[in-house]
Amino acid sequence: MNAVRARSPVWTPAWAMAWLLIALIALPVQAGGFRVESAKTHLDGDTFVLDARIHYGFSELALEALDNGVPLTIEVHMQVRPRGAWIWADNLLDRRLRYAIRYKPLSERFVVSQLPAESGRSFVTREAAISALGELKGIPLIGAASLKPNTAYDVHLKAELDIEELPLPLRPMAYLRPSWKLSTGWTKWPIEP
Repeated sequence: MNAVRARSPVWTPAWAMAWLLIALIALPVQAGGFRVESAKTHLDGDTFVLDARIHYGFSELALEALDNGVPLTIEVHMQVRPRGAWIWADNLLDRRLRYAIRYKPLSERFVVSQLPAESGRSFVTREAAISALGELKGIPLIGAASLKPNTAYDVHLKAELDIEELPLPLRPMAYLRPSWKLSTGWTKWPIEP
């Protein structure tokens, strides 16, 4: 009975506070999330092109910023590598594409554009704009002549919110809050004709 009493004060308040703190920190991360849902390649002439679908589950803080006119910049990083290559092996392709989604209050429209262009496609709803942001079609990757026959290759994809492009007053909060650190992490998809 004394052993139970000796453990009880140590376990109950300390562990309850620790679990509460972990739950509060993890909550914003669970509210959003990016993931690559699909990626396929095909030959277009003599060039492999990529079609991909990325789900952008922005956190509530990011959506609130967007609704208040703060543009959000997404960077899509693509690499083409031989399957099973060592991490220090050279990439056949290392390319970054940048996209922005922003709300234009005067027109009450959301605009999705590939940077550095300012103009882009306009959408009435935020959901339609975010869905369009996640559709990559016909992105040129690499010439078929650059790939060795009888060797398997993969395209590695990662999409993330670029915190460095946020307005300066928002950046300190974005660095410290997990709800702003949105990324798919690296995913790997086969290159097929």
